[in-house]
Amino acid sequence: MEPNELRDHITVEDEHGNEMDYAVEALFDMDEHSYALLSSDDETVLMRVEDHQGEQHLVGITDPEERDALLNAYEIAVEANPAEDNENFY
Repeated sequence: MEPNELRDHITVEDEHGNEMDYAVEALFDMDEHSYALLSSDDETVLMRVEDHQGEQHLVGITDPEERDALLNAYEIAVEANPAEDNENFY
C-alpha cells in the first residue's frame, strides 16, 4: 500500500479557477489558528484554515516569516512525537 493511500485528499481551486489535488499531510493548531499542510507530486504548501459562515476555507500564507515559524514549530513537534510505525496498521 502506498503511503499517500492512507491520507485524505482534497481539491483546491486557486484564484484563477485552476484545480489542484493534494494529500492532507497534517492538520494542526498554533496561536489560535488552524493550519493544513498539503502535498502533491509537485509541491508542499501550508495553508490557514478559516471559518466563514459555518464553512471552512483554505487561505494561502503570504508572509514568509509566518510560514517559516509555522514550519519550524511543526518540525519540532514531529521530531518530539514521531508517528507510530505504519506497519502496525495494516
